[in-house]
Amino acid sequence: MNRKLNAFFFLLFCIFCSQSLLAGEPTLFGNLTGTITSKTDGKPIAGATIMVPDLKTGTVSDANGKFTINLSTRGIHLVEVSYVGYGTFYQNVDFGKTSQLDVQLSLSTLETEEIIVTGVSRATEIKRAPIPIVAVGKEYLQQHSAATNIIDAVANLPGVSAVTTGPNISKPFIHGLGYNRVVTAEDGIRQEGQQWGDEHGIEVDQNSIDRIEIIKGPASLSFGSDAIGGVVNLLTPQPVPNGKILGYVSSAYGTNNGLTNSSLRLQGNQNGLVWGVQGSEKLARNYRNPHDGWDYHTNFRETDARAMIGLNKSWGYSYLNASLFDDLQSIPDGSRDSATRAFTKQITDSDTYRPIVPYNELNSYTIPPIHQHVQLYRIYDVSNFALGNGNLIVNLGWQYSHRREFTHPTAPDVPGLNLQLNTYTYDIKYNFTLGDGYETSVGVNGMYQNNTLGYSTAFPIPAYHQFDIGPFLTEKKSFGKLDLMGGIRFDSRSFTGKAAYIDTSVAYYPTLYTGANPTTAPNVAPQFPALSKTFSGVTGSVGGTYNFSDHFLVKANIARGYRAPSIAELSANGPDPGSQLYHVGNSNFQPEFSLQYDFGATLTLPFLTASASFFDNNISNYIFQEQILDASGNPLRVNPDGTPNPNGLYAEFGYVQTKARIDGGEFYLDIHPVSWLHFENSMTLTYGTNLSNNGHAADSIKYLPFIPPLHTHSELRAVDHKGFGIFKNGYAYVGFDHYNAQDRFFAAFGTETYTDGYNLVSAGLGVDLVNAAGKKIAQIFIEGTNLGNVSYQSNMSRLKYFDSPNVPPNITPGMFNMGQNFTFKVIVPFDLSPKAK
Repeated sequence: MNRKLNAFFFLLFCIFCSQSLLAGEPTLFGNLTGTITSKTDGKPIAGATIMVPDLKTGTVSDANGKFTINLSTRGIHLVEVSYVGYGTFYQNVDFGKTSQLDVQLSLSTLETEEIIVTGVSRATEIKRAPIPIVAVGKEYLQQHSAATNIIDAVANLPGVSAVTTGPNISKPFIHGLGYNRVVTAEDGIRQEGQQWGDEHGIEVDQNSIDRIEIIKGPASLSFGSDAIGGVVNLLTPQPVPNGKILGYVSSAYGTNNGLTNSSLRLQGNQNGLVWGVQGSEKLARNYRNPHDGWDYHTNFRETDARAMIGLNKSWGYSYLNASLFDDLQSIPDGSRDSATRAFTKQITDSDTYRPIVPYNELNSYTIPPIHQHVQLYRIYDVSNFALGNGNLIVNLGWQYSHRREFTHPTAPDVPGLNLQLNTYTYDIKYNFTLGDGYETSVGVNGMYQNNTLGYSTAFPIPAYHQFDIGPFLTEKKSFGKLDLMGGIRFDSRSFTGKAAYIDTSVAYYPTLYTGANPTTAPNVAPQFPALSKTFSGVTGSVGGTYNFSDHFLVKANIARGYRAPSIAELSANGPDPGSQLYHVGNSNFQPEFSLQYDFGATLTLPFLTASASFFDNNISNYIFQEQILDASGNPLRVNPDGTPNPNGLYAEFGYVQTKARIDGGEFYLDIHPVSWLHFENSMTLTYGTNLSNNGHAADSIKYLPFIPPLHTHSELRAVDHKGFGIFKNGYAYVGFDHYNAQDRFFAAFGTETYTDGYNLVSAGLGVDLVNAAGKKIAQIFIEGTNLGNVSYQSNMSRLKYFDSPNVPPNITPGMFNMGQNFTFKVIVPFDLSPKAK
């Protein structure tokens, strides 16, 4: 493997170093110049930001409001002009015809309209895109500092939720679909790290992300299989202006679990040579709530680092990125003492006796012997070359995911699970303008994976090879008030799973058998048969947005999605210690296909913004897990080797396939009677129905698992950008979240249970501190969550099902979510730029 890695590193190095030589320095097509002024009084605006997102280039207006951007390409690109307190200006500019752009900005009470770069050929205003999209920027992420991971930061957005296993483990769900149905990407490079598993989160440093774009549904044709539910694209910082060296130090503290989250970032730009480095560390004790007290085995320690170096020249740009994610996370099991309900801990492999956990361990940062260690190393290159009438985009990536679970208390160095996944991704596409304004993107992308089994004692999935390839074509065209977008894609995925045999001669410590004659050797049992599968499918989407006026628009889209079964769904046959599940797959599964309809309307008035959207998603061959029963009709529990045992460590779950329908809607209303006050309200409805037996399924299997209940959010927010004295850009808010009881759950075989409804109150405030010259010297954020200290269980929390096998009557089983928490965060920016001569 080392030779492969060295070869790949050398390849990326050659790509990066040769780009300026091969591409040369072609003649610039010209400059885009202009002046930014206020529409109110005509005065120039100094410090306005002018960006061309497609080209990752931009500038800031000078004291006279003037700006100049060097252009390296023809074609039509979106230009964005923004300034605090003013409405953001967007305009598609034909760089082959336009060299002067004067912009007047208007004072605005509206929230800044976002753009999207994910899943479209070129940067597009969200309101003009027919596909359902939501995006949040750096300001939103900073103001939600209580989130302990990057997915939790967006899990309350309309249509978005997360399946969690404690405060640092969250997987995104979009419209009721998650795991291998949602692609999580970083800078467009898809994230790969055993997504089928429950007990680890997204391997990304939340401090390194400045923007998140979310596509809801299968309308994105740029990611292929596994994006049948949507895409979450995590975007790292844009380059700083030329001649600047900027950075910051941030530190956050959470009162509930003693969370400390510290990060250092430094970025520079010298004549187009751009670079950046960042390091972060998070540390937390077990969290608390009124019902459980300290929830044992929920502490964690995470260390992250990343570096970037790139060129931004007249021929385009190329950025080489490298990152490390290293997470040590306790593995909860929820076991309790039958008399006191105090948490107990496993101390032997035979597990015949569990003592009560002492207080000094409950209130501790020390990671216990039973824990998981998840590491992800990533190197990727994102390049955009000016070529003819368009841009050639070449994205190459390598990831190494090493996931270990240490589950033997008397042998803490022996991993119960040891999976090593190498993933090589490629994405090549050409964006150009065809004919009279037809924005065209044609390309191919995919990946190659090699999963190996390291030394361990649990084997839920086999070693395997996987290869994906998917060519695609998309088109976008504006006809006055009508914007149309569509495309088509073909995907193919090939699996080759390796046969495996297990040596069971040592109790509790089975290992892979590597000797001769496995079918006749003593104490050797088959674990995985050889597997060879190929799946393929055609997907496509078409949609349009009609702008009746600047204030009202409607949009609609229809998309066909496709997803090949995952390796776990096809081949699983073993325990996953961290999830407490024994997985059983089915090699006869067919790929999933979906047909989703989306419709929405948006009204924007000076003092009111409202929107409504609806979706209907019909899925054939839908795959999910259900608990398996024993001969007596009770949930089947098994030992690590799969033998039935009423007190076994694992509940056995099998994958099944059915027809399904997921539909619902989202509603949003923002009332802002004055420029500084907003009253925001949203509601999300999601219904998941099992259409087995032509839609006449029994009540216990009528609904799909892991469907979020009705959720409403209301927030009263005050903003003061001008401030007074040393205080600028202040804000304060009070929020209220209501979650309905979830009585539409997959009850069969005890797979899911009823979940009570609950209400949560939150609040936050923040302000910038400036010096006498108006320069920002610090940012302060304070956020309180679950202010009422409510004891509740989310139906999307897996800890809801973690408890002892036999729970006393009249006791609500499982672990509850985090109680009241206050988070304090400080960001101190600094400027190390060379002083002007």
